[in-house]
Amino acid sequence: MLRAGGEGNGPHASAGTVVPDGGSGTGDRAGTSDETADDGAALLDDLRAAIGRYVVLPSDEALIAVTLWVAASHIQPALQHAPRLAVVGPTKGCGKSRVLDVLHETVHQPMMTVNTSPAVVFRVIGKNPPTLLVDEADTIFGPKAGDKEDLRGLLNAGHQRNRPAWRISGPEHKPTAFPTFAMAALAGIGNLPDTIMDRAVVIRMQKRKPGERITPFRSRYSLPELHALRDRLAAWLAPLRSTAAGLVPKMPVEDRAADTWEPLVIVADLAGGHWPSRARAACLAMTRNEVVQDEQTTLKTRLLRDVRRVFEQEGNKEALRSQDLLAALVQDAEGPWAEYGTKGLNAYHLANLLRDFGISPANHRFENGRQAKAYARNQFFDAWARYCPDPAQPAPTADEAALARPTHGKPPAPPSGTLPIGPPSRPAGPKPTR
Repeated sequence: MLRAGGEGNGPHASAGTVVPDGGSGTGDRAGTSDETADDGAALLDDLRAAIGRYVVLPSDEALIAVTLWVAASHIQPALQHAPRLAVVGPTKGCGKSRVLDVLHETVHQPMMTVNTSPAVVFRVIGKNPPTLLVDEADTIFGPKAGDKEDLRGLLNAGHQRNRPAWRISGPEHKPTAFPTFAMAALAGIGNLPDTIMDRAVVIRMQKRKPGERITPFRSRYSLPELHALRDRLAAWLAPLRSTAAGLVPKMPVEDRAADTWEPLVIVADLAGGHWPSRARAACLAMTRNEVVQDEQTTLKTRLLRDVRRVFEQEGNKEALRSQDLLAALVQDAEGPWAEYGTKGLNAYHLANLLRDFGISPANHRFENGRQAKAYARNQFFDAWARYCPDPAQPAPTADEAALARPTHGKPPAPPSGTLPIGPPSRPAGPKPTR
């Protein structure tokens, strides 16, 4: 059920009506003819079909979310929150940049960039802000992006209206408030910073399977189709901005998740038809999926800490046999590892949990001349420093840091005193589901 609040609720209010759940979504538009008036639900159906032709999204819920996010960009001046769209994937070639290509041709006033400074963004955001599209966001927020904290702060603040950034500006060096409120889509490999992911509708892209076909994105026929959809969205939604500002939709989630998804649900309620129910179902499913992802991330951080403790108990040996490391983890009465999975943590589970950190077992020869699968301690230095730094431990030396730093996805060299017997291998088994 929707409620209208405040004054000046736009065309619907002037007609004495408010679009209810399941309404037609066809508002009164001054100055437009019947031929240019779109039915909201049918228009969103057309937009959803067009997006689905150019990209393979991980689920139908994700396709619904992207469709509603695009439409919400056309009412962003009326919104209280500007949701981020985090388009992330584990590797290149998952279609992240193609999603941004489609967004660029359909959102309100797009501003595409692969690298920009906070000063530029501060100056382009105003009362009618652009929709920011940031590709290769992993290079902006990666380990070498120490000078980009201002940009991360801007993106965090811009999720909510009336969160300006103050800077000294102009020849007179006066304190100046720069608006930050703007919708933003960011694409990159791996997760973005937690503070951004927490304010985002997260689309976890995957590589296309054999048999999954898409329409090639070509300017000569793609742009006219997408621009026509963009213009239809603007004609439908721009006159409804005041109405949208007064709507308080019933949300299936709470707190920040509700803030992030509310603009998408408002668009769905304005459209009516099947969109209100599908939007809420997508919201619930995708929010729950991110809760699972967060729990898995927390579990992986716990594993890193527990592995460090095992190495310390073993005198910080250069390498530990996989079976010895597993035994120590499972025997920890306070840890979750004895009950992990159906029969407790095993070698496959361990390798799978550590894989995202660039850590994998390899064959090593130990002091007695025997060889076994083992984990080298130097592989963990980088992950320990990033995800569970221990203030009591000294920072790794330059040599240790060099050993720990992954290079192009390859495992680091084995520590001195060990001889690799064969190439690093991973346990056989199905790939983890996302």
